Amino acid sequence: LLLLLLVLLLLLLAGAAAPRRGPGLRGCPGVPRPSRARRPGAVPPPYPNGWYRLLDSSRLPRGTVRSIALLGEQLAAFRTQDGRAYVVDAYCPHLGANLAMGGRVTGNCIECPFHGWQFRGEDGKCSSIPYAEKVPDFAKVRTWPSCEVNGMLLVWYHCDGIGPTWAVPEQQEITTKEWVFRGQTEHFVNAHIQEIPENAADTAHLTFLHGPSILSGTDLRYTRSKLWDFMKHIWKAEWQPEPEPNKHCSQLLVKHHATVFGKRFSLLDLTVSARQVGPGLVFLIFEHAFLGQGIILQTVTPLEPLLQNVVHKIYYQKNMPVIIPKFILKAECIQFERDVTIWNNKQYLPKPLLVKEDTMIQKHRRWYAQFYSERSLKFMASENLDW
Repeated sequence: LLLLLLVLLLLLLAGAAAPRRGPGLRGCPGVPRPSRARRPGAVPPPYPNGWYRLLDSSRLPRGTVRSIALLGEQLAAFRTQDGRAYVVDAYCPHLGANLAMGGRVTGNCIECPFHGWQFRGEDGKCSSIPYAEKVPDFAKVRTWPSCEVNGMLLVWYHCDGIGPTWAVPEQQEITTKEWVFRGQTEHFVNAHIQEIPENAADTAHLTFLHGPSILSGTDLRYTRSKLWDFMKHIWKAEWQPEPEPNKHCSQLLVKHHATVFGKRFSLLDLTVSARQVGPGLVFLIFEHAFLGQGIILQTVTPLEPLLQNVVHKIYYQKNMPVIIPKFILKAECIQFERDVTIWNNKQYLPKPLLVKEDTMIQKHRRWYAQFYSERSLKFMASENLDW
């Protein structure tokens, strides 16, 4: 069994988890980009209200500006010399220049590269126009509420312009560096954002899609091959929403074990507690009997109505060999890419045909509906997508 485990580790780690998967890369060969090849269905509004990851804090050093596209918007993120990070609309209200393309940080302001207008990060008001005697009171750029938690810069979105109604929780073990960063993966998924967290309530798919051995890979044509049938993953999961004051959160408890030739292989026993916080953040805490603890932070950020940027960042006990979190991340990546194949090619059904055992799916949809408002932007599918 130990030799088999060694072979398993070598096979999985021989090719490290791909750090970046582009749109349409997961799926059957020959299928064009899914967003052009299928009807999306009657999808919910594309941008739920909540916190979304912009970028890692380390990618925004003091005095720098970054251009970011998400939620159908173009934004500029910048960090002042005193360490404060701000997010504003990218386009200068004067003549439309992109503040992130050649703009620079001056004091607590971002300076437009076209005419030198300066806008304060905290409220967006224009504080200086080099050639004007007076700055108009109404001269300002839109600011976005933001925060930095767990090594990430996040931005708050609400279709009605309402400020943050809940805070992003801090993972203490990351802040104290008890758990250290051990790698990440990044995927671009062609689906509505709601499809991704809905998997938590769809416990029936775990056995069928994620039961076959991770050795069988991600191509769904071969995952049920007899070659890898000697190993299976057994899942037991339970999903529940949290009560007030954390109604924006839900909990998924997953117990996993594996069988090899029909015998339980206890070395792969794992308990995962996944906490969904709002529409785009998931905290997956791993606990193993003697391999310790760690967490995968999953962030889902809508770039366009049917294009999601999904990042998984793993932090693990620093006294554990690096190969352990690398193995966990690789295994998680394989299982996730099986889901991506489904998401990239499926249609959203507002009234799916469900059986009694699927009741958690409807419960999840009712819970997730809190992130939409009456004024939420509606998805408008173009009749001709050949543009």
